[in-house]
Amino acid sequence: MPKKKPFSAGRVPLILFLCQIVSALDVPLDHGGKAKLLDDLVQPPTITQQSPKDYIIDPRENIVIQCEAKGKPPPSFSWTRNGTHFDIDKDPLVTMKPGSGTLVINIMSDGKAETYEGIYQCTARNERGAAISNNIVVRPSRSPLWTKERLEPITLRNGQSLVLPCRPPVGLPPAIIFWMDNSFQRLPQSERVSQGLNGDLYFSNVLPEDTREDYICYARFNHTQTIQQKQPISLKVISAKPSKERPPTFLTPEGNESLKEELRGNVLSLECIAEGLPTPIIYWIKEDGTLPVNRTFYRNFKKTLQITQVSEADSGNYQCIAKNTLGAVHHTISVTVKAAPYWIVAPQNLVLSPGENGTLICRANGNPKPRIGWLTNGVPIEIAPDDPSRKIDGDTIIFSNVQERSSAVYQCNASNEYGYLLANAFVNVLAEPPRILTSANTLYQVIANRPALLDCAFFGSPRPTIEWFKGTRGSALHEDIYVLHDNGTLEIPVAQKDSTGTYTCVARNKLGMAKNEVHLEIKDPTRIIKQPEYAVVQRGSKVSFECKVKHDHTLIPTIMWLKDNGELPNDERFSIDKDHLVVTDVSDDDGGTYTCAANTTLDRVSASAVLRVVAPPPTPAPIYDVPNPPFDLELTNQLDKSVQLTWTPGDDNNSPITKFIIEYEDAMREAGIWHHQAEVSGTQTTAQLKLSPYVNYSFRVMAENSIGRSVPSEASEQYLTKAAEPDQNPTAVEGLGTEPDNLVITWKPLNGFESNGPGLQYKVSWRQKDGDDEWTSVVVANVSKYIVSGTPTFVPYLIKVQSLNDVGFAPEPAAVMGHSGEDLPMVAPGNVRVNVVNSTLAEVHWDPVPLKSVRGHLQGYRIYYWKAQGSSKRNRRHIEKKILTFQGSKTHGMLPGLQPYSHYTLNVRVVNGKGEGPASTDRGFHTPEGVPSAPSSLKIVNPTLDSLTLEWDPPSHPNGILTEYTLKYQPINSTHELGPLVDLKIPANKTRWTLKNLNFSTRYKFYFYAQTSVGSGSQITEEAITTVDEGKLAMASRQVDIATQGWFIGLMCAVALLILILLIVCFIRRNKGGKYPVKEKEDAHADPEIQPMKEDDGTFGEYSDAEDHKPLKKGSRTPSDRTVKKEDSDGSLADYGEGVNGQFNEDGSFIGQYSGRREKEQAEGNESSEAPSPVNAMNSFV
Repeated sequence: MPKKKPFSAGRVPLILFLCQIVSALDVPLDHGGKAKLLDDLVQPPTITQQSPKDYIIDPRENIVIQCEAKGKPPPSFSWTRNGTHFDIDKDPLVTMKPGSGTLVINIMSDGKAETYEGIYQCTARNERGAAISNNIVVRPSRSPLWTKERLEPITLRNGQSLVLPCRPPVGLPPAIIFWMDNSFQRLPQSERVSQGLNGDLYFSNVLPEDTREDYICYARFNHTQTIQQKQPISLKVISAKPSKERPPTFLTPEGNESLKEELRGNVLSLECIAEGLPTPIIYWIKEDGTLPVNRTFYRNFKKTLQITQVSEADSGNYQCIAKNTLGAVHHTISVTVKAAPYWIVAPQNLVLSPGENGTLICRANGNPKPRIGWLTNGVPIEIAPDDPSRKIDGDTIIFSNVQERSSAVYQCNASNEYGYLLANAFVNVLAEPPRILTSANTLYQVIANRPALLDCAFFGSPRPTIEWFKGTRGSALHEDIYVLHDNGTLEIPVAQKDSTGTYTCVARNKLGMAKNEVHLEIKDPTRIIKQPEYAVVQRGSKVSFECKVKHDHTLIPTIMWLKDNGELPNDERFSIDKDHLVVTDVSDDDGGTYTCAANTTLDRVSASAVLRVVAPPPTPAPIYDVPNPPFDLELTNQLDKSVQLTWTPGDDNNSPITKFIIEYEDAMREAGIWHHQAEVSGTQTTAQLKLSPYVNYSFRVMAENSIGRSVPSEASEQYLTKAAEPDQNPTAVEGLGTEPDNLVITWKPLNGFESNGPGLQYKVSWRQKDGDDEWTSVVVANVSKYIVSGTPTFVPYLIKVQSLNDVGFAPEPAAVMGHSGEDLPMVAPGNVRVNVVNSTLAEVHWDPVPLKSVRGHLQGYRIYYWKAQGSSKRNRRHIEKKILTFQGSKTHGMLPGLQPYSHYTLNVRVVNGKGEGPASTDRGFHTPEGVPSAPSSLKIVNPTLDSLTLEWDPPSHPNGILTEYTLKYQPINSTHELGPLVDLKIPANKTRWTLKNLNFSTRYKFYFYAQTSVGSGSQITEEAITTVDEGKLAMASRQVDIATQGWFIGLMCAVALLILILLIVCFIRRNKGGKYPVKEKEDAHADPEIQPMKEDDGTFGEYSDAEDHKPLKKGSRTPSDRTVKKEDSDGSLADYGEGVNGQFNEDGSFIGQYSGRREKEQAEGNESSEAPSPVNAMNSFV
């Protein structure tokens, strides 16, 4: 069977095809052409559209109360008003839209909106049941005027507090309040002056500049688009001696405590506005908790705390703190979050066949818990006609053995004092054979290697089963490459060319069968084979981008060029010629990213390139310089937390000053180190600087222009600010135990600048989170760690670290949670189970340990496993344990890389931050056989003319029981071409094999591998050559071409050079024409065999016979007492290597090159035992 796969909302490409998963059991009345196939089916009514529950209308327009529904046959509509039947025929102003239940009340012609106030409910009914709408409360909007009142002018002294009341008229919906003046300009607001949630305008303290006669409160009613205004209020502030400074008190809310109730899902708004002098600052904290990070917002200068999407977890006590230099005041707001009903499980429509069973579930939650009530066809189920097939069990209706008369529409009402939920769900009992709603012969076209989704929308009761077939005679598709979804869609995750064809969808139930054919075509993807390339061109030149596209021949691509992801400029300089985009007369505006996009009906590809336009180097600009430093720094208006700094700018050196940079030095703590304070515009020469308490300030100023920054100015005079309590607490507060019985509290301490005064200390507080203990506190100084000893092991603690100094405490810090120290886990994982997946992979399961026994942060589970003994029962080796760790609370893991055909043992341990717990009971398992590794070695020994012997060592990892070896070999000729392959099986117990009847002097290549019952292992290869026939080898040696030997070539070159020299000498002597007797020289030399050249002319001396003194033949170089026959002095090459005894070694060197010469001379009686040198032999040619 194909794989069943439920719809996943995360798979975006499947949404369009899988959207009918739920509605497959519904009668699809609005599916276009598919609905025609279901014209004869009936379906109870379903409300599809209705007006909101609280429907506020504009009294200046006609009233439209919506009610739309679907059903078969189409439903009829009726209305109730205030619980009784509303007869629209008796009211000429009321009409109902044709084919709809929507009411239109024409109050524009004659009538008042107030006449039609009330609670309306719509009923849609057909023969299968009745569906009802929500109770729609219709009310006209109201924007009443302010009651006239006489407002007395208000006169106050400088520094007093004030509340200007707004008290807008009650409208529907409530008005939006804002304060403006007579010029319709909003009044400025600040930490000192702000508008409250009730619309009143609050002054923490008044100043003379607050004097004005036009404080006007406006109320805007958005529904009717009207604005009402209150009478102006006049305020005069006497600028006499200001009031005495005073600590904060709250203007709103009153007292120390108040209550606030909000509904789940709404925005929780808490407000605290305080008066005092100086102006108080507001802080917010949540007692015994932290404010939600992503849902907390501060409004109205932190006087209003807002938490969005509030839930029951946000209930608790919230504290606002108003603080100024004279003190602080606290107010606690107790927040309770209630909830109108909300769905846990809303009832869903049921389509059942006769005799089937089903359930309707209506599950809701709220605070307080909502009451669940059931209706059938709009009538309370308690007084509705009895149906033996249904049984009510609280929030569930159970249906058994339903019949056609069981069809009805059921309403579930979940209500509490804060609202209600109403849901319609029908039970439709049908007996219908399968029908396929997808059009026949639909053609699907898909790009190769992408998912293909073939639709088979169906309907039937009972729900049909779906099967898919490929081709006319194919079997049901069940390969892993197919996925059958619950809505009938067939998915081919990776469509290939061979996926093309006709597919048949078959739907069956007990009442019949239906089928439909669709067709799938797989297309080649569109590709850009030549992409545009990055280009840099000069202004005014031409540039061309190329884009070549390859596509499926049946798809026609559309090529579009874009510039910066938009259309090309409408300019004749841009032209497109086939595969090219050409831009002429390039300007600076033409620079950017150009994209070539190729679109077909099935896919889209694109490629981009950047064009950069450059210009010739500009004319050298005048030389500019950085500004001169500012001077004449002066401090004025010196207050506790601010000061005004003024200065005189230096010369800008032809480049306007763009900004001034102000730096400060704390001479008390970091003398000589300057820090950034502020930056102001280059047109300013004064700056109001905010200061921190207890800092000895000096300031300096630097000017900056487009060239750079000036050197700093001279430092200003020093100014020491007053000490104050810290305004912040340490950060990075953590609580982590280092031992089982301690809690180490650490924090990032404040730096000296943040201390705001002398005597910086830290108040460290802690208590157990889940206990009722009071906070324990210590005060420490000059440290960033405190160790609490004697704690229980791994218990959550709430921790606070508050900074303080000699002046006072910082604001109350938020508590963070930490844990005391961890200890080793106490319990081992149980129920360890091993599932061997294959010969190298096993899956291990275990039961988790109780969290209390972990005694620390659960980091995961660790598996120790080792190979104890192979299944082949070899001797035990050294046990090497391996470790795998699985993070978190996983209760299973995979062991990869196991040795096949082996016995393993494992145990599991739980791991926390301290270490490992005890090991579970050892669990053993066996891995099945696998394929062996390659034989350890392969050698060829004892080569002969026609045989080779192979020796090998078995595989180092047999991974099972070897069954046989396979040997394949083939000859290789001189051009490295392979001959026919011979396949040979060899018993597994052999380690030597001789191959006979091979060709002599031939190279062979061998492929050798072992096999088990599972299959063949990796192969090892080797090459070898059979031996050569020795007789033929010797003949080949004698036939070596001497002309190719290096020594011979060198010798011939030397001979040619000597012959040329002797010919020149001979030519010179003949031209002189004289005789040269040598008798005297013969007498003068004891050894005349070798005569030197004459010293006077450099010619060779002549040799003559001792008897007749006749000269010898020219060039003769023999002793004077011997005569030489012509054949002896010929110097033929036959005397060197061409005789019988002359031969070459295998390396080409000459052997016995003078042996023939010696034999001749010995035969003729020569006395000399010295063989003539090759040089003498060459001289004999002359």
